[in-house]
Amino acid sequence: MMHIQMMLNEHFLENYNMNNTTQNTNAASNSTPTKPQNTDETKHAVRKEIGARWSKFSGEDISAMKGKEDLVAQVVAKYALEKGQAERDVAALLKDRQF
Repeated sequence: MMHIQMMLNEHFLENYNMNNTTQNTNAASNSTPTKPQNTDETKHAVRKEIGARWSKFSGEDISAMKGKEDLVAQVVAKYALEKGQAERDVAALLKDRQF
């Protein structure tokens, strides 16, 4: 019985090490952030960042926004900021990206 238990332990340890090595290799190759590859991915990433930055916006609010000017207007309305400040905040978030 002890022999069987040792064999099972060896088997699981080998599989664990193989899986762990594969995961570490994948994690290393995926550790650098990748830029979105197309406009849909860019839009999705920007919309996620908007939701993270301005939590008062619902998913519906963000989906309904048509562009930078709309976002600025919504930030002014929801956060009672001056338009100039909202424009700077939006520009910093967008970093020359469109959504």
